[in-house]
Amino acid sequence: MWMKPVRRSVIEPADHPHGSPFHMKTYLILLSLNAALQAADPPASIVLWPNGAPGSEGKNTPEIVQTSASGEQRVSNIHQPSITPYLPAKDKASGAAVIVAPGGGHKMLCTTHEGSNVAEWLAAHGIAAFMLKYRLAEEPGSTYTVDRDAVGDMHRAIRLIRSRASEWGINPAAVGVMGFSAGGEVCAISSMNFDKGNPVAVEPLDRLSDRPDFQALIYPGRTVRIVPFKDSPPAFLAASANDRKDISEGLLKVYLDFKTAAVPVELHLYSSGDHGFGLRAGGAAPVNAWIDRFYEWLQDRKFLTPVK
Repeated sequence: MWMKPVRRSVIEPADHPHGSPFHMKTYLILLSLNAALQAADPPASIVLWPNGAPGSEGKNTPEIVQTSASGEQRVSNIHQPSITPYLPAKDKASGAAVIVAPGGGHKMLCTTHEGSNVAEWLAAHGIAAFMLKYRLAEEPGSTYTVDRDAVGDMHRAIRLIRSRASEWGINPAAVGVMGFSAGGEVCAISSMNFDKGNPVAVEPLDRLSDRPDFQALIYPGRTVRIVPFKDSPPAFLAASANDRKDISEGLLKVYLDFKTAAVPVELHLYSSGDHGFGLRAGGAAPVNAWIDRFYEWLQDRKFLTPVK
């Protein structure tokens, strides 16, 4: 099942205005990807609960999509959480999968520079990517919570992808999460509160584990909530030193907490980039190479092993 969102007004440049440009290789990749997408239909989204998400009963109004003058999109009013697959060519598939959770302060989702741009880059590099639209806990009038609904959407997405791993050429033991800002908080909490699945559950998906195999937290919000323990998934962390204090300094503590818990962790703290750099076409600022470092980290952790 797929959904067609409602498009609304054009807005000023997106939620995180301080994104920096990145190196020419990534710029050219995004240009070619954008050209290909313009020539083809965009990927169709898959609703996580075809019969309606628990807690969203009676909420049937469509998503609101706003587009900036530069073409970046924000999405709000999400009541049917979904994933949008970006699958690599079969002959290039690495077997790994990443669920991408955009940020937006739990009021909206910045689905371009923290969503589709990232997913397209990953797919071009052999990694199956799935952009998650999760429910928003701090949108005006919201009845949702981060821990129950947004994290519940992430866990459901993990189980759904594992259930279709064979179809999509994915190693079910290499399904990770990546989140930006508020999306980073969702990823972190989903990597702390998980279960192995109930083998006698009525719902088939609930029989599968919802534990991520790795987590990439990119300038995650509310770092004080991140409490690693010995069974936490390995972590890749990235942010800017000139981000707000709870992130630029809070992430240092998170890194040390992962070390103390003996969980594999890697931290990249760039001197500039502010908050919300995401992935945008542009120049050659060092912060924009974070996604290359993430790819190298996946290689080092042996997550990029094609399914035979």
